[in-house]
Amino acid sequence: MALERKFAHGDARVRLADGVRITGYASWFGVEDGGRDVVQSGAYCDSLARASAEGRAIKMLWQHDPTQVIGVWDAVVEDTRGLRVEGRLLKGVEKAREAAALIEAGALDGLSIGYTVKRAVRDGQGRRLLQELELWEVSLVTFPMLPSARVGAKADPLRDVAQAIRAARLELARD
Repeated sequence: MALERKFAHGDARVRLADGVRITGYASWFGVEDGGRDVVQSGAYCDSLARASAEGRAIKMLWQHDPTQVIGVWDAVVEDTRGLRVEGRLLKGVEKAREAAALIEAGALDGLSIGYTVKRAVRDGQGRRLLQELELWEVSLVTFPMLPSARVGAKADPLRDVAQAIRAARLELARD
């Protein structure tokens, strides 16, 4: 099976705070993407359980490039809305510092999943309903496939996001 990727903006909840921490939704349940796929609730449960049992982390990549790990996902959780991620851009990684600057400028606002399909069906409208996925990575991306949510510019109820981002960039520059 070939590794597939789905792009999804993260509900305007990816934010830089507490240094280089980011959060967001990498996937939404029940929302059709540009490729006519719809991820179903429960699609990640078995994959996340296996990864946990094996001590295998879901990778944080830059633009799905496996040679560019830019951070660590501390939490990857399937909730009632979708796949929620929380992680850290790594201070010692140049591309992570670039990602922080791009998020701050509003130039980068997407999250995307890299996965293989384990089980899917077609509905009457020709959409592929993704019922079980093996999740490998969640990337920060420029062009997500699912345009229904954004990250960065409209971050959570933090009024001082820009100040937190500037502080994070200064901290990165010092290290």
